[in-house]
Amino acid sequence: MTINKRRLKHNVPLFIMFIPIIVYFAIFKYAPMAGLIIAFKNYNFTDGIWGSAWVGLDNFKLLFTNPNMVNILRNTLVLSILQLVIGFPFPIIVALMINEVRSNWFKKSVQTAVFLPHFLNWVIVGGIIITIFAQENGIINYFVKLLFGDSFPFLYRAGSWMTIFIGSGIWKGAGWGAIIYLAALSAVDQSLYEAAGLDGANRLKQIWHVSLPAIQPVIFIILILSIGNIMEVGFDQVYVLQNAVVSNISEVISTWNYKVGINGGRFSLATALGFFESLVGLILVLAANGIARRFNNGLW
Repeated sequence: MTINKRRLKHNVPLFIMFIPIIVYFAIFKYAPMAGLIIAFKNYNFTDGIWGSAWVGLDNFKLLFTNPNMVNILRNTLVLSILQLVIGFPFPIIVALMINEVRSNWFKKSVQTAVFLPHFLNWVIVGGIIITIFAQENGIINYFVKLLFGDSFPFLYRAGSWMTIFIGSGIWKGAGWGAIIYLAALSAVDQSLYEAAGLDGANRLKQIWHVSLPAIQPVIFIILILSIGNIMEVGFDQVYVLQNAVVSNISEVISTWNYKVGINGGRFSLATALGFFESLVGLILVLAANGIARRFNNGLW
């Protein structure tokens, strides 16, 4: 008991520092969960949340009998899985490459260059992408016209639009994601690299046998969290890049919720779809964590 009391007193400053975080999550994360009751009501501003009529599961039935919902869910899953499968390795690769650079000034320059896009708003990034890939006066199509005599509708074809969508996400987020892995790599004992070098391992083998195993727990944590967000395709990115021609592959849960739920005033439907999205995310996190635990890398 005496040791526990001493530890408690010793950690009091840390508990005090943690109070703002607890308050933040309580106010902005947990308290809003009470609003999920809207999903089971026919909500309107006049009656308010508690006064609106209770409709049970009617909003969920209305959602999943909507002929467009299958397409929306499919688009959400396809874009999310592509982002995860194609985009997830890039921050790891960037971090490993930067970690291998021995020149400090060059390393800092590369870090700044790959990290900078994270600070650009998606509206700005969308403007850059349209400037580059626009059919009439885009930079790429300027050279395409010179070579082939006709422009190509990059932003109006399903395949090219999805490629641009995934590529822009990687360009904007890889630098930010690499920071976490670089922090993990900085804690690796340098003597391990020296020992591997003495055993005849070249740089690639040192990365494979030393760097990657060292950041494996971090990779699993980020992967589990990414799988939990697989139903959440970024609204900003999709909204600024989509157009009517590719709406059949670009309409996802977040954009549908904005257009129909918020702009259309159907808040109960939007809440019901958001509740379903969160429930699927929770199931995916639990499943991913269960698999990771078999490799001794679970979150809990």
